[in-house]
Amino acid sequence: MFANMNFLAIVAAAVAAWLFGAVWYRAFATRWMDALGKTKDQLMPGGRRPISSMVIVFLADLVMAAVLARLIPAMGPTTIASGWLTAGACWLGFVLTTIVVTNGYARNPSALSAVASWHWLGVLLVMGLVIGAFG
Repeated sequence: MFANMNFLAIVAAAVAAWLFGAVWYRAFATRWMDALGKTKDQLMPGGRRPISSMVIVFLADLVMAAVLARLIPAMGPTTIASGWLTAGACWLGFVLTTIVVTNGYARNPSALSAVASWHWLGVLLVMGLVIGAFG
C-alpha cells in the first residue's frame, strides 16, 4: 500500500501540520479551554503540556499525511491544487462530519466543534500543500 510513496514529503507534511497545530492552539487556547470547561492548570499540570501528548499528535499527523499522500495521486497528478482539493474533500467528508456528530451527541458547545474542525481543515490543507509541492 505504501510502495512508491515519497516518505520525505510525508514527514515534511506531518512536521508542517504539527507546527500549524501548535500555532493554532496557541492562538485559540482560551476559546478551546472555555469550550471544554477546563482550565490551563487542569490541562497542563505544572504549566507544561506532557511530552506524550505532543508525540501522539505528531504520530497522528504522520498517519494522516501518509494516507493523504496515498489518496492525492488517485485524484490525478500530484500537484498543490490536487493536494488541496483532496485534503478539503477529506476534511468535509470525514473530519468535519465526525467532529460535528461527536460533539453534537455529547452536547458540547459549538465553539469546541469550530475550533477543532477549523484546526483540522488547516492541518489537512497544509499537508496537501506540502505533499503536492513535492509532486
